[in-house]
Amino acid sequence: MDLFSQLEDKPPNILHRDGTVNYYGTLLHHSDANAYLAYFLDKIDWRHDEAIIFGKRITTKRKVAWHAERPFEYTYSKTTKTALPWTEELSYLKGMVEKETGETFNSCLLNLYHNGDEGMAWHSDGEKDLEKNGAIASLSFGAERKFSFKHKKTKETASLFLQHGSLLIMKGTTQTYWLHRLPPTKTTTQPRVNLTFRTIVC
Repeated sequence: MDLFSQLEDKPPNILHRDGTVNYYGTLLHHSDANAYLAYFLDKIDWRHDEAIIFGKRITTKRKVAWHAERPFEYTYSKTTKTALPWTEELSYLKGMVEKETGETFNSCLLNLYHNGDEGMAWHSDGEKDLEKNGAIASLSFGAERKFSFKHKKTKETASLFLQHGSLLIMKGTTQTYWLHRLPPTKTTTQPRVNLTFRTIVC
């Protein structure tokens, strides 16, 4: 394989500046992705997410689960979660993502969106518990959903659709300069499960 082939094999950066987001497309065969989706929907101990906004505790329709190699605590939206152990399935997928990206991770925040009415508002993942400028790998299962980025200063935007069984990675200064969101949509009634592999600072 020559240099030009290597460059072609590397997923392009979808951001215009100040960060790196690579979309690898689908990593899993459709049947395998279906099996993982069924497993996550049935076997994960999902809990409604919570946030404290203006001093008031808000419970979201979206559900989450937090798993890691140790019982790490992770605080965001002024609430703290303690990690559950890896499942065999999560550990396998973590290894697959690490091999594909060359990054390493020690934790995973899982998100369950029951249908297109549920989404995520503009935000960045810059919590003090996370490795600064560390990579966050997002593995998607279920309904294809739009994922958007907006530069905090210039307001430039970029969007793409995340396919069933696909991988996206955000790294470098992406969280410093960009916001991202999963906008609600009326075009799907199907669930989506999103695994976000992260590195907690020990």
